[in-house]
Amino acid sequence: MRMLLHVRIPNEAFNDAVRDGTVGQKIQKILEETKPEAVYFTEYEGYRGSLQIIDVSDPAQVPKYAEPWYLLFDAECEFRVVMTPEDLGRAKLESVGEKWR
Repeated sequence: MRMLLHVRIPNEAFNDAVRDGTVGQKIQKILEETKPEAVYFTEYEGYRGSLQIIDVSDPAQVPKYAEPWYLLFDAECEFRVVMTPEDLGRAKLESVGEKWR
């Protein structure tokens, strides 16, 4: 299942990694392990963050994606199910609408 992983990284933890020179190595290690379909880095409510598209075929995979961010950056992770236009088309919304008139 395609999901959006939003990672919110506390400034202090990220700043420490920048100062000690390990930030790039840590991020690269996480991304090599988790292999997101797409990844973007951004600011979110004054904190550093990342938005990633990941494929989770089994709920037991969630720790694989979240724990590295928790352990290396004390980050917060949120997961949201996302759909492509093709996925939405397969939802057959027309028939759902007919059923719930």
